[in-house]
Amino acid sequence: MLPVYMQIIALLKKSGHEVVSEHVASSKLEEAEARLTEEEIFKSDIGFIDECECLVADVTIPSIGVGYEICYAVSRGKRVLCIYKEGTNASAMVLGNERVISIPYVDMEGLEKSLKLHL
Repeated sequence: MLPVYMQIIALLKKSGHEVVSEHVASSKLEEAEARLTEEEIFKSDIGFIDECECLVADVTIPSIGVGYEICYAVSRGKRVLCIYKEGTNASAMVLGNERVISIPYVDMEGLEKSLKLHL
């Protein structure tokens, strides 16, 4: 999904948004995180959420960490926008949460239009 994440970040930046966790689209992410303790990774990721106005998460592929981040952001009153590739099995726990905006996408053009509507 790395190329997709890179495109999503490019779309957000093109629309004038600051992406505080741009590193998630880096091919060197695992290498960088290998130098950090689990506590340092946790504090860093929570810090990004505390800093942001809106959490945008691609939930196409299930992730316990992303699920935790979504719950944390919701608990802090942050806007949460979850995007996912149409036709995939995104979690009902995400899609069913009334405090989360969930948007399926087919391609980047459609996603760009949806992001402009919701951000």
